[in-house]
Amino acid sequence: MDEETALRPVREDDLDVLESLTEDQGAAGEYGWFGWWDLGRFRRRWAENRMLGEDGGMLMVVAGDERLGFVSWWRRTSGPRSHCWNMGIALLPAARGRGHGTRAHLLTARYLFAHTTLHRVEACTDVANVAERKALEKAGFLREGVTRGAIWRDGEWRDDVVYGLLRTDPLP
Repeated sequence: MDEETALRPVREDDLDVLESLTEDQGAAGEYGWFGWWDLGRFRRRWAENRMLGEDGGMLMVVAGDERLGFVSWWRRTSGPRSHCWNMGIALLPAARGRGHGTRAHLLTARYLFAHTTLHRVEACTDVANVAERKALEKAGFLREGVTRGAIWRDGEWRDDVVYGLLRTDPLP
């Protein structure tokens, strides 16, 4: 990596990148393309809360001035009186395979543990997404199991691998 991977708040001039990574099949990639839907959602969220709220948020992944993609997290109910963060990532094609995903996952988990009281961060990915699975494991997440038929993508139900990281787990 030329410059260290970092996270920063989303700016208005980043919205085109967010839209590209979710609405352009080539940019989204094999595991990030779920079809077109709600094309104005990022602009509405930007106007509402600048992509940071109590139930979730989004930060840009950058290296210096280079925009690499984004991370996001949302509150997932895990019991009658408990919840955790579920997080995701989307990197531009040129940023993939360079270690930025591993670093972004780790930075996001550290950020969430430092600025919220939740005890668990989890991430799920397609069982065939080997690169994402390796990035999560390098970032300290533990593989916990497979959720069968959990995600609809490209005309079929697909299995997800669930990874978890607890506040008390050692971080790399």
